[in-house]
Amino acid sequence: MAKLLTPDTKKIGQPEQGIQQDFPDKFPEALAGGTPVELKTDLENLLGKDAVHSRALDLVRFASDAGPYRLFPQVVVSPRSVEDMASLLAYCAANGRHLTYRSGGSSLNGQCQGDDILVDTKTHFRGIQVEGERVRVRPGETLAGLNAVLARHGRRFAPDPASAVVATIGGILSNNSGGMRCTVDQDSYHSIVDATLVLPSGTVVDTADPDADARLAADEPELVKELLAIREEIVADEELVAHLRRKFSIRNTNGLRLDAFLDGDTPVEILRRLLVGAEGTLGFIAEAVLDTQPLPQVKAVTWVMLPTLAAAAEYVPKLMDAGAAACELLVSPVLRESVGHFDGADAGWAELDDDASAILLEVAGLDEDDLQQKIAAAEAVLAEAPLTSPLRFMRDATEIDLAWQIRGGLFALLGKQRQEGTALITEDVCFPPALVGEAAKDLMKLLAKYDYPESVMGHAAFGNLHFFMTPAFGRQEEIDQYDAFINELVELVIDKYSGSLKAEHGTGMNMAPFLLREWGEKAYQLMWRVKEALDPQGILAPDVKLTRQQDIHLQNFKSFPRIEEVATHCVECGFCEPVCPSRNATVTPRQRIVLRREMARQPAGSALLNALYDDYGYDAIDMCAADGTCSISCPISIDTGVMMKQFRAAQQTEQTNDVALKLAKNWAAVEKAARGGLTAAGAVQKVLGPSLGSSVLGALTGVVRSVVSEDLVPSAQDGLPPAASALPKTVRAGAAAIYFPACINRMFGRSGEGPSLPETLVAVSARAGKPLHIPGGVSGTCCGTPFSSKGFRDAKHYMSVKLLEDLWLWSEAGTLPIVVDASSCTHGMIENVPGELTEEQLSRWQQIQIMDAVQWAETLLPSLSVTQPAGRVAVHPNCSLQHMDLVGPLMQVASFAAEDAFVPLGATCCGTAGDRGLLHPELLESATADERVGLARAAQDGPVDAFVSANRTCEMGLEQSTGHAYEHVAYLLDEATR
Repeated sequence: MAKLLTPDTKKIGQPEQGIQQDFPDKFPEALAGGTPVELKTDLENLLGKDAVHSRALDLVRFASDAGPYRLFPQVVVSPRSVEDMASLLAYCAANGRHLTYRSGGSSLNGQCQGDDILVDTKTHFRGIQVEGERVRVRPGETLAGLNAVLARHGRRFAPDPASAVVATIGGILSNNSGGMRCTVDQDSYHSIVDATLVLPSGTVVDTADPDADARLAADEPELVKELLAIREEIVADEELVAHLRRKFSIRNTNGLRLDAFLDGDTPVEILRRLLVGAEGTLGFIAEAVLDTQPLPQVKAVTWVMLPTLAAAAEYVPKLMDAGAAACELLVSPVLRESVGHFDGADAGWAELDDDASAILLEVAGLDEDDLQQKIAAAEAVLAEAPLTSPLRFMRDATEIDLAWQIRGGLFALLGKQRQEGTALITEDVCFPPALVGEAAKDLMKLLAKYDYPESVMGHAAFGNLHFFMTPAFGRQEEIDQYDAFINELVELVIDKYSGSLKAEHGTGMNMAPFLLREWGEKAYQLMWRVKEALDPQGILAPDVKLTRQQDIHLQNFKSFPRIEEVATHCVECGFCEPVCPSRNATVTPRQRIVLRREMARQPAGSALLNALYDDYGYDAIDMCAADGTCSISCPISIDTGVMMKQFRAAQQTEQTNDVALKLAKNWAAVEKAARGGLTAAGAVQKVLGPSLGSSVLGALTGVVRSVVSEDLVPSAQDGLPPAASALPKTVRAGAAAIYFPACINRMFGRSGEGPSLPETLVAVSARAGKPLHIPGGVSGTCCGTPFSSKGFRDAKHYMSVKLLEDLWLWSEAGTLPIVVDASSCTHGMIENVPGELTEEQLSRWQQIQIMDAVQWAETLLPSLSVTQPAGRVAVHPNCSLQHMDLVGPLMQVASFAAEDAFVPLGATCCGTAGDRGLLHPELLESATADERVGLARAAQDGPVDAFVSANRTCEMGLEQSTGHAYEHVAYLLDEATR
């Protein structure tokens, strides 16, 4: 039976048609029903139902990654263990199937693309254990997460790709990724100490086991024999040995690491190295023990502006020898383009000569003396350099960040500026470092020849250059142009400079056809021998790394159909995914966009389109917290939540909009009813006891949710807080600010004993000599966010205008600031209200100063004295504070009132999103999964005495999901200064 007020997802329709209307990469109708039944049944029996993702929506959302290619998986699976992985490989061998591994989905060359079984190695392969100067880590952990844990021990993992927030250790090892500071001798190949490997045969190898070689010889005698034979052949060939040593003396991820046969003496030692950089074609790295490096504690950056590329190239090795941490080369077109787009760009760069170049120089030290010595060494190197502007070493964290934004920001800029339907490809080549200046010039000429941006930059110390292209693969002439360009690029890199066609991004399908050209016949055939020895049935990642299809790099291009304007420029990089509240439950922002693009590709009324509609409503729209943190992580600031709110508005009916407007006009009655309901709920719990009371309330709301809508009626399965107490009495005379208690604090009370939040803020403000006044009649006024987030446009408009009129009156025409005690409400007022106002109303709104309670509390600190500080305090900086740039003030207030205030590792948006976490408790569980791990790690360092944030519903959600009683930071400040 249909629920009474369930939204109809089909009302969102298909996106407006763009330039391209025929999409060769549209999902086939045959997969409208999802995974073929026999395959689905087999895998559910093998791995369990929860591990098999078989809906059409699942196949589509995993089909796209950060690269330009797109294949259609038949099924997606999430194995939980090494045993599961071995069973899966055995199943493929027995049934003639193949599989491809995928973790963070940030690879750029098709190495995570598969058309049969796609294996999610991120969800369940998690775990980090620091072991002195080494770390034991599983492949699903992100690099940023790993380094956050290592930082507590003063260590770091050397590879540092710019995609650290989304790139997983599995991907970094499989691609042998580099980065801005990672030297060749510290890359993954050289850092891996031990590993647990799962071979295509299902054999599991623990390289730390002293008997590993004996076990392997017993389990895989033919493999051992062939590995030793290959080693003997390579070692005996002096010319080949020299060739391998030279090729791997610079960055090179194009092809297999044949030098593993030179560096490893036994089959197990060979395999440990061989699987690094193999892109999942030779086996699975289920766990790795890695060497780590000391973490610099202080750093500085400066722009080294030079008149020519040659001069820049000349000084890079000198600066590295002097101890530089990073030397990033940026050519004149990049610097000119940055002016007007990045705050850190010098306006004078707009007039730079074509040959002018810059080095973004970073120096880092273990302490201040170490840093000063390195700055002095760099200045000495550059003392006679033909600098076009003086050196200025920047120490401020904001200035350093702005400088690095220019280095990494061209990706975002081109992403925003590219034409409809075009891809954004990041290419990656390596030249001998001594020739990088000359090579960069040649590369710019080649890009200009094919009308691609001449925006060359990169890790000059390693000869590693990056550039971008924006081809429209929907047009054959552009595919032909791309093909011609790639062929000339191969000639430039290999024939002229003896470089590497891929430095750190991996081979994938993109450069697989050119392995023979780069390596020569002997090395190329040895790579095939290795593949056939380990994977004779070709189970793993067909056409990745090694292929017999010489045009594979020109097949299966991904289209970029037009979708809603707010999201249409998405490049599908996945940077948004680690912060998305629903990432562990349903879909991520990238996947919401990927699915929407598939809706655009499908013909109207297709079975696959209808299948997507069926699941998109809950997975994408309902489960979006619409908190906007994805826009903070996105290189081009896309807020996918805005698109979801647009869809919620499109789903609404005249009936639901009328109901919402009536609620808005009678909000005081809603508040009263809510407090009455909470009081009644409290009475039920008091009579039946907390546990049984919560169960009864949960059962009752569950019945209503099943009849009406799970997206309108909240769950009370974990109980509700008490009703709010009456607001404290205040006086207008002498008030320093007007206090507008948010309706969530007028409805929901404090979970524990003690004064309410309004009472607390009034008291601590008075103590600081800055009294607050709460006007009469605040009941019935709301920021409008509840209506905005659900897509009730009329109600949002009504409440926005009412809010303006009330604030204008209370503030005495903007004379006094307005203090709001819930950060989501503060943010909602600032972001949402202006767009609902007329020009005259907006002029009044702009005269009203709105302050969040966190801002206000920070202004109180100079007038307060701490008498009883808290001990260790865990701080949750909610998403609204992040948007308003108030995390710093939050930490200031918490640190003022506590001996140790810290943000737990893994803290992102809690997923409460007003009432959304109450509507969908599974969203809370998903959003706080990593933070719960971080809190457990923090507890290992000693007891945590308090848990604070700055938004009542967030605090309720955090308490529900973590079991810790979170409260507003104002309580902490009040208790510490009494």
